[in-house]
Amino acid sequence: MSDSALWNGFPFRDDDVVISPPAKCGTSWMQMLCALLVFNSTRFTRRLTEISPWLDNITYDFAETLAALQAQPHRRFIKTHTPLDGLPFVETVTYLCVGRDPRDVGVSFDHALANISDETRAVLTVKKDIDRSAMPVPPEDLRERFWLWAEGEFVNGPTGIGSLANMIQHLQTFWDRRNEPQVALFHYHDLLTDLPGQLKRLAEVLGIDLPAGRVEELAAAATFDKVRERADELAPGVDSGLWRDNRAFFHTGTSGQWKALLGPDDLARFHTRLAELASTDLIEWLYDGWLHRPAAQ
Repeated sequence: MSDSALWNGFPFRDDDVVISPPAKCGTSWMQMLCALLVFNSTRFTRRLTEISPWLDNITYDFAETLAALQAQPHRRFIKTHTPLDGLPFVETVTYLCVGRDPRDVGVSFDHALANISDETRAVLTVKKDIDRSAMPVPPEDLRERFWLWAEGEFVNGPTGIGSLANMIQHLQTFWDRRNEPQVALFHYHDLLTDLPGQLKRLAEVLGIDLPAGRVEELAAAATFDKVRERADELAPGVDSGLWRDNRAFFHTGTSGQWKALLGPDDLARFHTRLAELASTDLIEWLYDGWLHRPAAQ
């Protein structure tokens, strides 16, 4: 759904924010948190996908997206699913990423694929010249589909967004540069555990000074239930009919969805697969986040 070459030559501003998590790791949530801080308001004049567009999404007209961003008078925060090594790295720009337990990502990704509208599928088929009749039919069993995602090979191309290998490669590009001042890694479970604290941390990363009480007020508007209530305003792609059901995009917003799917043998198989793809420290962080790591206790 995206073409990272569209970033080439992009005219950055010094205070731009690039939001680049892998799919289904909390991209829309991070966009919402940035909007709350940038505008210091819980209500916005436009839909979130218009305020914070997915720059390199091929279903949009790139010239229109670029013109809309250039017309924005406020601090810009721009969405992408391109890994850090595929983006122009500018010292005055802030790069945000969000990680999540990959077992939950696999389950959530499956729900998202099922929710993509027929109209969007048709657009992608035309723009990528895909012969859908030649594509294999996905298995009916959710566990089988999970393993296709988990054990699929890394693909540096149009289908690469949908595999564990691509998710890990994306996160590794941020993990390797996590100590650089303009790079910040957040974790989905940390957002669930302490949303006000994580919003305060984001404010510090962005250099936005707000009283603690105000941060609490803003965070209250960004809980999962509150965001889902505003799905027609806050879900991605609502301006282009991306989803069959906008509310269904915000499926459960919890950690541990995989527990209903994966048994002990599945978990052992998954741990083996993950160890093939990621460094030990990255794996520990993916499972635990910052707040739940032993060193943080």
